[in-house]
Amino acid sequence: MPLGDSITDGYTPYPGGYRVKLWQLLAAGGHTVDFVGSQTNGPAELGDRDHEGHPGWRIDQLDTNIETWLGQSDPRTIMLLIGTNDLNQNHDIENAPDRLSGLIDHIRAIKPQTIIFVATIPPQSNATLESRVRAYNAAIPSVVARKGSQVRLVKMYDALTTADLADGIHPTKAGYDKMASVWHNALRSAPSSLVPLRTPSALAAART
Repeated sequence: MPLGDSITDGYTPYPGGYRVKLWQLLAAGGHTVDFVGSQTNGPAELGDRDHEGHPGWRIDQLDTNIETWLGQSDPRTIMLLIGTNDLNQNHDIENAPDRLSGLIDHIRAIKPQTIIFVATIPPQSNATLESRVRAYNAAIPSVVARKGSQVRLVKMYDALTTADLADGIHPTKAGYDKMASVWHNALRSAPSSLVPLRTPSALAAART
């Protein structure tokens, strides 16, 4: 489940965003990929267009809907990148890391076997917003460290510069491709994240 805001959606100028290149990288590696989510978009070269990227949404808005989405799609793995709109909307910025922590806890309570990759958010061109990004990102490693081995940090911010931004916020195609490589490396670092869970009923069926 690609989970987040407009950057996950692939808003301007590249519908599908990082999901396009990521799908291609995974498919080239021999993985059968099933992206899941209630949203769908992207170009023909994106083999699976489902996602849970919601332009303009904040952490609390994802949290309000996450139980429904998880019930609909039952993801093995979640790629979470969220927080940009909390900062850009000046929405209780000081407590944004706590809201992120709460969202992770909510997911873990519903789907304890799901592996969650939590990314730092990309840079921004505006100096005021960029200072908020750096402060928020600085808090994410400690949030992730408290959640156990099923939750992993992805250092997305480090892979991008403002030269990779199309409008000061959203990446260019080249920027999205860089993001795809970061996600791909993160997923490969935890091979179980790319293997479906086998439930007791599935195991019993396999033995018959």
